[in-house]
Amino acid sequence: MQSTPKANRLHIAIFGKRNAGKSSLINALTGQDMALVSDHAGTTTDPVYKAMELLPLGPVMIIDTAGLDDVGDVGKLRIKKTHEIMDKTDLALLVFDAAETDFSFEKGIHEELSRRNLPVIGVVNKIDLADVDIFKYEKELGIPFVKVSSKLGENIDILKRAIQINAPSDYERESIVGDILPPKALVLLVAPQDIQAPKGRLILPQVQTIRDLLDHDAMTVTVKGSELEDVLACLGRKPDLVITDSQIFASVSKIIPDEVPLTSFSILMARYKGDLEMLVSGARAIDTLKAGDKVLIAEACTHHALEGDIGKEKLPRWLREKTGVDLDIVHKAGVDFGEDLKQYALILHCGACMFNRKQMLTRTLKAQSQSVPITNYGVAIAHLNGILERVTRMFL
Repeated sequence: MQSTPKANRLHIAIFGKRNAGKSSLINALTGQDMALVSDHAGTTTDPVYKAMELLPLGPVMIIDTAGLDDVGDVGKLRIKKTHEIMDKTDLALLVFDAAETDFSFEKGIHEELSRRNLPVIGVVNKIDLADVDIFKYEKELGIPFVKVSSKLGENIDILKRAIQINAPSDYERESIVGDILPPKALVLLVAPQDIQAPKGRLILPQVQTIRDLLDHDAMTVTVKGSELEDVLACLGRKPDLVITDSQIFASVSKIIPDEVPLTSFSILMARYKGDLEMLVSGARAIDTLKAGDKVLIAEACTHHALEGDIGKEKLPRWLREKTGVDLDIVHKAGVDFGEDLKQYALILHCGACMFNRKQMLTRTLKAQSQSVPITNYGVAIAHLNGILERVTRMFL
């Protein structure tokens, strides 16, 4: 369970006012004192993450957040971070204090969660201090409610069952690629070992893809690009699929016969994490870029850019070579994506292997709502090399 990547877990976030008992609730759910509990309002500052196993759902990520009624300049920053958590939330728990009778503030939180199409469970906490009529809450907000005492552990099992019932079934795709392959498929993976993937390591999308292929009884062969022609000569038949790193699309596509399906790890991530059709459409906007256009290159994780970095060096260079014009390239990493996207003529996003699917879909839909084309690295590189139709035809 602990080896399940964070991005592949159902993300359950807890929202509410300060001192409603959010941290004590997360402690009750996890069975651990992992969130600091205090009678002083505003104890929780930064979001707190806890990985756990919630059967029969499996691995989940529970997120404790700061109260949305926080005050002051620092409080505004905490509220901003809590709103950012909504972008990655698959299921929301909205916590009420049983001792309070006015829940107009919580209604506002519920409205915001509803605008994001998030399933919400209402949790009335502290019933050891004051009992409540749960049907009144359900009538007011139109969502399922559970009343609990986090302090005494009362009804926590009922809440866990409610989570299992209301958890979205599509928070994660069932498969990265194995679902479209025949039984005993022969899959050739081209995994360069470079400065981004030094000796002794494979990058996360490569590891996840290999695991998915094994789960679907595929036969996998992994080589570096320099051994590609050698392994093709050794194989007794043509591969059913070749998956490569997008950065070497140009050389690999020349070696692999056109009748052999070809794609990349990044394109698989586009399908697995988001809306591949939208990202393919966004890549075609590269052809319309004009001098001075602003292009956002967004990455899911923050990392120290090494020489030859794909986002900082290669993609900007390839875009300028393709368009023949000077572009205004903006880089953002981590949660720093921004709300006003209309300033950009195009958004290029990384494969988002460190994001959950909800977070990537939120970004693509945000771009779509502002009529800004968005694509990802692998899809864009395929278009730049003139092979976009070839490497996506098996999916679209």
